[in-house]
Amino acid sequence: MIAIIDYGMGNLHSVSKAVERLGHAAVVTGDPEQILAADGAILPGVGAFGDAMDNLRETGLRDVVIRYAESGKPLLGICLGMQLLFSSSEEYGDHEGLGLLPGTVVRFRGDYKVPHMGWNRLNYKQSGSPLFRGIEEGHVYFVHSFHAKPERADDLLAVTDYYQPVTAIVGRDNVYGMQFHPEKSGEIGMRLLGNFLKLAESAMPTLT
Repeated sequence: MIAIIDYGMGNLHSVSKAVERLGHAAVVTGDPEQILAADGAILPGVGAFGDAMDNLRETGLRDVVIRYAESGKPLLGICLGMQLLFSSSEEYGDHEGLGLLPGTVVRFRGDYKVPHMGWNRLNYKQSGSPLFRGIEEGHVYFVHSFHAKPERADDLLAVTDYYQPVTAIVGRDNVYGMQFHPEKSGEIGMRLLGNFLKLAESAMPTLT
């Protein structure tokens, strides 16, 4: 079972349907017991970083997500959900994140269009990541005004180019994040999501 974490700010339906299309059972839930019992968990998100962290704290799900990450089972943040994995964000003030990955989230700055919106090519930085197994570099769909700057280079799995290298996929151990929406990014996006779900399958306990 894959838990789609409902804290009031996610693109929950499309993520859930994508998981089901890939042959996995999904539950949209804000229940701590259901989340902690899941084989894999997805933290989606649309909106502002500070509001999202407020919702996570008020619902008690901040600590649940951290406990889930510490369990060793696969966790995936999508879009704002990926940004929440980091230490902090400067979006409309200074906000503390989940702190699962060291780094901060900053606004695009420059003489170019913001938000970054459209299909951009991925460039794998850690080609051995299990997320990329059997998938060549290709285009996925981005819509965002803020981007993550990881402190550790080995947490950066893939970048795209938008007037600068932009963090597209991050990961360390069992914690992963995608700045784009894989469920809206065509075949490559769905295959990336599928590889994450395979990690959840491999983490399932074996019946004896």
